[in-house]
Amino acid sequence: MNSVTTQNPIKITQITDTHLYGTPSGTLLKMNTAVTLNHVLELVKANESGTDLVLVTGDIAQDASDKAYGSFLETMSGLNAPFRWIPGNHDNITVMNRIAEGTGASEKTAQLNNWLIVLLDSSILGQVHGKLSKTEIKFLASALRSAEKDDSIDHCLITLHHNPVPGNSAWMKDIGLENAIEFFNTLRSSKKVKCVLYGHIHQELDFMHEGVRCLCTPSTCIQFKPSVTSFCLDRVNPGYRSLQLFADGSIESEVKRVSGETFEADYNSPGY
Repeated sequence: MNSVTTQNPIKITQITDTHLYGTPSGTLLKMNTAVTLNHVLELVKANESGTDLVLVTGDIAQDASDKAYGSFLETMSGLNAPFRWIPGNHDNITVMNRIAEGTGASEKTAQLNNWLIVLLDSSILGQVHGKLSKTEIKFLASALRSAEKDDSIDHCLITLHHNPVPGNSAWMKDIGLENAIEFFNTLRSSKKVKCVLYGHIHQELDFMHEGVRCLCTPSTCIQFKPSVTSFCLDRVNPGYRSLQLFADGSIESEVKRVSGETFEADYNSPGY
């Protein structure tokens, strides 16, 4: 694992749920996902300077195609910042690793100053819900054990795609992380875990759960309306999350959304 010494606070940008296709004309519920991603990245370029790391938390491709991942890598190069990606339920980790070969995008840990960032794969091929495999739980436990013994690490940020806390809409009850109890039990083995960062449910959330701050971030395309019984799209615009990680363990975070644009979507769709 490479340890990087950088500014305080550390500047992180989270991008999630881009749902790209192999063709730039691909749409998700009538929304062109390549177009909305470009709008979000323009916003990142306008707002964020000196980003230390971009975290891309899954559902990068809707069709898990080589072309979708390739075009994502190409688009990301415009940010001039290192990035890490993890798979979501629409992704294929094997394809992602092959496309990312030689880039460092698939590395599972990053140490920046006294912060350790751990990236987890919660995807199950062909399933909407997520689960951390035995291997992944073992990896997490091992990373936290090492962090506890490492005097150069004071704080940990954990990322995954699936929501480890139940979503706030009734229709979401079966799409989250299946072994969330095991996940939080593993986190409890370390006093250094400060934050869990995720995507998947296409909305902005910021709350405490079992003493850990949980942050969920809007998609760069369609948004899911919170606190509803049945599937429903929200009419708020796409966005991303900026985080500042301070040496004392505190975190400042803000969601920033594209403004001044109206994007077409199928707001009457019963699902996707």
